[in-house]
Amino acid sequence: MKRIAILNGPNLDRLGKRDPEIYGTNTLSDVAEGLKEQFPDVGFEFYQSNHEGALVDKISELTEGNCQGIVFNPGAYSHTSIALRDAISGSNIPTVEVHISNIHARERFRHHSHTGAVSQGVIAGLGIKGYTLATQALVDQD
Repeated sequence: MKRIAILNGPNLDRLGKRDPEIYGTNTLSDVAEGLKEQFPDVGFEFYQSNHEGALVDKISELTEGNCQGIVFNPGAYSHTSIALRDAISGSNIPTVEVHISNIHARERFRHHSHTGAVSQGVIAGLGIKGYTLATQALVDQD
């Protein structure tokens, strides 16, 4: 069984409540339940933190475990965090970055992603379906 971690950064605990016109009305629980239904043969680990260091620690923990992939929505940290970039780069775990909104159609400061530069791929602007697409890409890898 493949093990895939679904990591979410700051403010994603408020998904479904914060700016629903941008992020929609689904919650992280909805994302988790949907992934478990769509991929019953995958062992998921779900983690969310508003704290950069906790996310770095989690990636390090996953590196020491039996994790075959990471779907990561780093939120605003994608635009600011060299520490998360280095954690992803040093993990040797295939990582797909996900953004619910199209970061390239928003404020200019959101157009660059430090974490996306070291990820296998980036999915942006497809809502929570991005989590499904990222997971499928990781499942399809040998």
